[in-house]
Amino acid sequence: MNEDFLFADDEDDIEHEDLGSWKILVVDDEPEVHAVTKLALNDFSLNGKTLEFISAHSGEEARKCFREHDDIAVVLLDVVMETDDAGLRVAEYIRNELDNHFTRIILRTGQPGQAPEKDVIINYDINDYKSKTELTAQKLFTVIIAALRSYRDIIVIEENRRGLEKIIDASVDLFSSRSLEKFMQGIIQQLASILGCSKDAAYITTAVATTSRTMNNTNNGVGDDELYVFAGNGEYASKEGIPLKDAINSAEYALCLQAMRDKQIVYAEDHVVAYCNSKSHNGALLYLSGLPRRIGESDRHLVKRFSDSVQLAFDNVLKTVDVEETQREIIDRLGQALEHQTDALSHNTRMVEMAALLAQKAGLSEAEIHELKLAMPLHDIGTSIVPKSILQKTTPLTEDEKFEIQKHAEFGYQILKSSTRPTIQLAATLARQHHERWDGKGYPDGLARTNILVQSRIATLVDVFDALLNKRPYKPSWSIEKVESVLKEESGKHFDPNLVDYLLENLSEFMAIQTLYPDNV
Repeated sequence: MNEDFLFADDEDDIEHEDLGSWKILVVDDEPEVHAVTKLALNDFSLNGKTLEFISAHSGEEARKCFREHDDIAVVLLDVVMETDDAGLRVAEYIRNELDNHFTRIILRTGQPGQAPEKDVIINYDINDYKSKTELTAQKLFTVIIAALRSYRDIIVIEENRRGLEKIIDASVDLFSSRSLEKFMQGIIQQLASILGCSKDAAYITTAVATTSRTMNNTNNGVGDDELYVFAGNGEYASKEGIPLKDAINSAEYALCLQAMRDKQIVYAEDHVVAYCNSKSHNGALLYLSGLPRRIGESDRHLVKRFSDSVQLAFDNVLKTVDVEETQREIIDRLGQALEHQTDALSHNTRMVEMAALLAQKAGLSEAEIHELKLAMPLHDIGTSIVPKSILQKTTPLTEDEKFEIQKHAEFGYQILKSSTRPTIQLAATLARQHHERWDGKGYPDGLARTNILVQSRIATLVDVFDALLNKRPYKPSWSIEKVESVLKEESGKHFDPNLVDYLLENLSEFMAIQTLYPDNV
């Protein structure tokens, strides 16, 4: 019976070998101390992890070790080495200069009188103080166990904090794909921490294909039932957006399919696959691997509640994204119709993308860029009152025709100005100001320089840039060299010179937008 029990323990040890190790730094100027410490802790194991020893023989070597390793769990630190207080200086360096409050510091001294325990405990942020004579093999084992448990719990708390921080950051704006991914990363990191600080976790869904189509308006030939890694930590962080069957092995993939088919939470040796029910699509999975401990009943209850809540949040955000994209498309199509642009359906798309790119180069915030993209399709809405015969005239305009064209800026503003919505208010300003000039010679108000809203200055520049590059009924397309020459000549006159610089410095990116969305004429 005893032999069976011992054999079972050996099997457990073998099972946990791949869970990693705890790093122990031994700092002492006596080589024998290093040898004895390793011998005393030779067969040590906690939570399936063994010990990895790192040796330093002076305070300076110890500091170097901490610069090279940011995951040292415990340091056994001699006080007296090259100087009488070398160990104390290392303790100060760890806590104050490296700002490392995770590593457990155990001071060991062969001369307790030189560094009285009471003074050291009060004045230095250490976790234990032992004389070398009292640290027998058994006591050293006990001290290391206690220190590692403290370190483990602190790391779990820190992982929890980081997960919550990601969720809080993402909650400011959940309506862009990047924020949604950040939110989901925080969610899976939080669950991984609760279940024992697993480093490998993923959120898996069939909705990623739908999300991709919503965000990018492309299908890419994906099947609606294909499972994808939407967000991941650890091993899965580099696998976001790829099919699940390409991200994990066949046995793990079979478990995921089982969880989807049975709509259940599947528990295996060191990983969990949790089905997340959804009313809007086929559901999703929370996948965690490399768990350092078995999952208990309370953990299973937590996983169930957590998976249900996560899916509700994800579904709500997907619905919000879909509503926003629908509104954007309506505005875009309305703008095209009112600008007489039905023969060049990509015009507004180019304008939106180029305005967003230029705004980013100019340092506008994500929220400002997002609002500009929504408002941009309506910037020229006033042209709906200008006869198409005037807009497409190939011969010089008469004074009366110029007057007709100039009325459109005020007309567009009047259509939109009564709205209380910030996006429509911005669109009203764009409609009124996008024919103003940097030198004050524009219309309708003769505004100059920074009296013109920066978003309007952006709209002015990308509007002219797009018009010069592309063929129109009243003009042929121009070469990029000719357009570049005009922009340089009008910098500081028609256009904000800083914006011209940003555009020309990143010309290849703007031309890529032109290539991606050509006119269908």
